[in-house]
Amino acid sequence: MFDPAETIQRLTIIAVPFLLGITCHEVAHGYVSWLLGDPTAKDAGRLSLNPLKHLDVMGTLVLVMTQMIGWAKPVPIDPTFYRNPRKGIVLVSLAG
Repeated sequence: MFDPAETIQRLTIIAVPFLLGITCHEVAHGYVSWLLGDPTAKDAGRLSLNPLKHLDVMGTLVLVMTQMIGWAKPVPIDPTFYRNPRKGIVLVSLAG
């Protein structure tokens, strides 16, 4: 039987860790990129802990529908600002 209260509870249990996780994950990518000299993420306002800055509409809808899979908007980076672009891309990727 469909229970609206249980559905809301289940979505809340999924949404809170998802929002916290995507926010920390994406900010980590942007912060490491910024530490390496790339201002792109900061200029785009993506070093914010506000989850709304990182939500992808389609990724959020898929999360609600599947209750398992979701994704965020990728943080913009520009490796040309790094002293060593190959190493910088690896470090930024590992940060998240």
